[in-house]
Amino acid sequence: MPSHRPIVITGFMGCGKSEVARALAKRLGVEMLDLDELITLETGRTPARLIDEDGEPAFRQIETITLATLLRKKSADVIALGGGAWIEKRNRDLLSEAEATTIWLDTPFEICWTRIELDPEDRPLGRTKTQAYELYQRRLPIYSLAAIRTEAAANDNPDEIAMKIETELALRR
Repeated sequence: MPSHRPIVITGFMGCGKSEVARALAKRLGVEMLDLDELITLETGRTPARLIDEDGEPAFRQIETITLATLLRKKSADVIALGGGAWIEKRNRDLLSEAEATTIWLDTPFEICWTRIELDPEDRPLGRTKTQAYELYQRRLPIYSLAAIRTEAAANDNPDEIAMKIETELALRR
């Protein structure tokens, strides 16, 4: 797969973006990067800590700069975005300019919430179920702007989902 056309996985927090992106990259034999992990590596702070300490607007600016740099360097063929990165129009524009293939990992809210509750990582934008559900509902129409929608059920493992995505990508070539 040419590195100038990255495959980008988006979706709500807890939907499985990172795991599916890793599985997809492995299946395709290409490099994968997680945007949130890259931000943590570069800033020394997690996205949650950045949001808590500096506010969401400051974090989104860092996120956009990091994404732009990543796309310019063409250093990954599969990219897992953070849950809110796709929501920012400027990020969608960057991905469009990079001719990225965007995939929405459409996971039901209850599955996401179960994973959020089990994850020790703080989610400042979804600390309560009500807060997370309202955010989920607001973001759904924007997630649907991705080129490919892949449904993920509770019993789907990342490799099965990656196989579905790989099949869909092959059909679009």
